[in-house]
Amino acid sequence: MKETTVTQPEPLFELPPELAIDTAVARRVIAEFIRGQLRQAGFERVVLGLSGGIDSALVAYLVAEAIGAERLLCVLMPYRTSSPASRDDAADVVGRLGAASELVDISPLVDAFFDADPDASPLRRGNVMARERMVVLYDRSVTWGGLVVGTGNKTESLIGYTTLFGDSSCAFNPIGDLYKSQVRQVAAAIGVPEQIIRKAPSADLWPGQTDESEADFSYPVLDRLLYWRIDRRRSDEEMAALGFDPALVARVDRMVATSEFKRQVPPIAKLGPRTAGVDYLYPRRRPGSSRR
Repeated sequence: MKETTVTQPEPLFELPPELAIDTAVARRVIAEFIRGQLRQAGFERVVLGLSGGIDSALVAYLVAEAIGAERLLCVLMPYRTSSPASRDDAADVVGRLGAASELVDISPLVDAFFDADPDASPLRRGNVMARERMVVLYDRSVTWGGLVVGTGNKTESLIGYTTLFGDSSCAFNPIGDLYKSQVRQVAAAIGVPEQIIRKAPSADLWPGQTDESEADFSYPVLDRLLYWRIDRRRSDEEMAALGFDPALVARVDRMVATSEFKRQVPPIAKLGPRTAGVDYLYPRRRPGSSRR
């Protein structure tokens, strides 16, 4: 009798064992965090830049789960070279959630800025795209009456893969303590469409651009390295014993160190007796801080 072979389905994503989390607990914590941030600031609505990538899709699902999709505005902000597939994926998320949405083409804004400098590098153009998108979101935060929610993950924050006053700007960030691998895990648990989870992460700054090819890293490897180096504080010798290439560890260490300025509140020269951010410190939930 001829044997039949069973083809195992391809895994949805690679999850390093040490990065596995209880997604039910994570969702409960994040939902209360979202509700708490809105309460403290005196808002009831949220504005989200929806790119069609996994990070913003997951945040859309988390916000809808926490406060209801009717209180979420998803703003799609493509540039003329943006992937049509990304726009389709963003529209799919909006349709599945039933959230309000708006399409704002940022091409005229970006192109006008570079009219006098047509040879600007892709990096400069990408930074301006990210910052123009945040201009749009903060304008819509006024018309919608909602807080701008962040969509950056822990991996991007630690290695500095963000644009200051662009994608790193927000009122609060529900996924800022989730590594990219954990973003995928929570996204699968909450029901983000499979095609979004499977596709290669990309800032969509130019055709064919992907995070991993541009920066020459694999997210699962990078996440493991950051976990052991940052969260678990392993030494150079211990990292080598765990199987990490010392050259890669040194490279990532430099990325983390040189991007520290992106993760800090701008320093203020202290002149007076009490200085905001130095010794005049209050939590956001201080009495009287709510807008109501």
